[in-house]
Amino acid sequence: MIKTIIVDDEPLARMVIAEYLQPYSDIEISAECGDGFEGAKMIQQHRPDLIFLDIQMPKLTGFEMLEILDEMPNVIFTTAFDEFAIKAFEKNAIDYLLKPISKTRFEQALAKFRNNFQCTPTKEIAAKVEAIREEEVLERIVVKNGTQIKIIPVQQVVFLEAYDDYVKIHTKDGMFLKNKTMASFEKQLDPKQFVRVHRSYIAKVDQLAKIEPMEKESYIATLLTGEKINISKSGYARLKQIIGL
Repeated sequence: MIKTIIVDDEPLARMVIAEYLQPYSDIEISAECGDGFEGAKMIQQHRPDLIFLDIQMPKLTGFEMLEILDEMPNVIFTTAFDEFAIKAFEKNAIDYLLKPISKTRFEQALAKFRNNFQCTPTKEIAAKVEAIREEEVLERIVVKNGTQIKIIPVQQVVFLEAYDDYVKIHTKDGMFLKNKTMASFEKQLDPKQFVRVHRSYIAKVDQLAKIEPMEKESYIATLLTGEKINISKSGYARLKQIIGL
């Protein structure tokens, strides 16, 4: 039996998908969820083979919900018309259903899943979703600490620091860990606000209080919080372009 979960804040959309699934006796709907928090909880509980996931949802978007999962399931996204999102999906071979969802298109997407889900590695799916996310400008960061989920607007970020396979997100309210790469953050954050000043640091420009030279064409920056971070030669060059030093 194939287990599936529907995550969509629109009751009509959930109803349509459930109706389209009725003829498939080997597919079981384990849960229907109206938001990303509930969706994440049910996915962790039921471990579905497939989820139908809305992108534009309150509280947590579909992409943000996927970021806090321990394991990436197979995903068919559902979305209202968004030219950017559709181009990103097609570029990265991620299947999607455009609302209002037609039965023919639904059957095509489901057939594609049934033909491929046994041989599509979870890491490959995660990489494709991450590639789509990297084309967006990040407005907030979702972090998970045990069962607690925190949403951090990027305006609250002071700087980011590389930490093994994680990134330390330093804010005025404290430090949070995110299982993500510095390269991904560099691609997603607004380049007018955030600059990769060192291989280990991304600085928020308006948090820089002072920059002082050090040895071998390197620098050290003092932030408004009093914290200090290193700036490399190449990082200093990038910073000069942004703030006009």
